[in-house]
Amino acid sequence: MSVLRPSPVFLALLITAGSGVFVANAAPEVETAAVVPENLKVPATQVLSLETHAAGVQIYECGASKTDPARFEWVFKAPEADLFDGDGKKIGKHYAGPTWESNDGSKVIGEVKARDNGPDASAIPWLLLRAKSTSGKGVFSQILSIQRLATAGGKAPAEGCDQAQSGKEARIAYKARYYFFAAKP
Repeated sequence: MSVLRPSPVFLALLITAGSGVFVANAAPEVETAAVVPENLKVPATQVLSLETHAAGVQIYECGASKTDPARFEWVFKAPEADLFDGDGKKIGKHYAGPTWESNDGSKVIGEVKARDNGPDASAIPWLLLRAKSTSGKGVFSQILSIQRLATAGGKAPAEGCDQAQSGKEARIAYKARYYFFAAKP
């Protein structure tokens, strides 16, 4: 008598589904969580506090190159995005700093610690940021680390810019998932 054995892929999918490793974006689609590269993992002393979906733009400005002032290029200026919970409700915003601000008034300002190009060459990189400062008494007040994963879009325009476009802004649509971590209790 032969015994049917499930394939390793089927078992991995079953385990993933059973572990609840699914997150929802602003639209009620369900996606599996991203596999986090080793250099973007948070310390074991931290625990996930909040996960959000961001939709907005990455803002670039045409300016002289730092290495060759005669050459012009698109330079990153700031993000501008809304943050949504798993039900698609707007819960905050993301802007220059980089800063994440909750509707409850709390804020966290991050500083890039590590980056990874991620699986989509047409998207901005994945990041690990450490909290440089926090303020307020809400969801962001105790944050220590932030991950930006599952990015789509947001890269600087592929076509270059020139002196005639100096100071011109380009607002490039992007989406990402942000994971916020606090100290384990």
